[in-house]
Amino acid sequence: MSEQLGTQQNPNDQVGTFSIERIYIKDVSFESPRSPQTFKQAWRPELDLDLDAQHEKVGEDLYEVVLSLTTKVKNGDEPAFLCEIHQAGLFVVRGYDMPTLHRLLGSYCPSILFSYARELVDSLVVKGTFPAMMLAPVNFDAMYESLMKRREEQSANKLDNM
Repeated sequence: MSEQLGTQQNPNDQVGTFSIERIYIKDVSFESPRSPQTFKQAWRPELDLDLDAQHEKVGEDLYEVVLSLTTKVKNGDEPAFLCEIHQAGLFVVRGYDMPTLHRLLGSYCPSILFSYARELVDSLVVKGTFPAMMLAPVNFDAMYESLMKRREEQSANKLDNM
C-alpha cells in the first residue's frame, strides 16, 4: 500500500513518498480479574480509554509507530476487564519537510493503526465472553493539534520564567 502526499506548492517540486511496510501487534494483554463473578451481575459497563502514540526512526526513511491503547471497563464499582494493546507499524516516509513528517508520524500513522487496534480490542473482549465493544473513531488530527498547542504553551511559559 503506497500513497503520494504532496507537501510543496510548486507542482514541479518533488512529491514525498509514504508507504506502509508492515502492521503488527507488538504487545497485547487481556485480563478479567473478577471472572466468573462478573458474569453473574447485570451488565452496566463504564469505559475508560487511554491512548498514546510514539514513533522512532529505525532505518533510513523507516519509522516504527506504536499506538498504545488501554481499555479499562468497570461493571458498577468492580473491574470487569482490562485490555492493553500496542499496535505497531513500519512506515517509509521520505521527501517531506519536518513539520509534515511529524504530522504524518503523530497523526496520520496512528489513525491507520487505530482501525487495527479497534478490531483487536473487540475480538479480545468477545473472546472473554463480554458483549462486543466497538470503540468510537478517534480524531487523531485534533489530538495532534492539542499536543502541539500544549508544547508551544510550555515553551512560552519556560521563556517567561527566565
